[in-house]
Amino acid sequence: MYIQLEDYMLPCLNKKLFGVDCLGCGMQRALNLLIHREFIAAFKMYPAIYTLLLLALIIIINFFYKIKFAQKIISILAIINVLIIVISYVIKMNQLI
Repeated sequence: MYIQLEDYMLPCLNKKLFGVDCLGCGMQRALNLLIHREFIAAFKMYPAIYTLLLLALIIIINFFYKIKFAQKIISILAIINVLIIVISYVIKMNQLI
């Protein structure tokens, strides 16, 4: 059974109002691609998808089972995610110019 999740995706408010992608544009489509096992296409759509999933997984695991040095790991992953998101956004915006 193949479900079309694209019919249920939320539109980007920033793109609707200002006509410019936001830092999160592509994340829903990347998750949809991951669900359909298109791993490379998901990375091309939103490069931070894998590190965000890793961060979410560590936060969830730490909620139930306390991980040693969890705050340090979460902080480092958060910084890496912010860097990946900002750098990929700048690259995407420079390609539009």
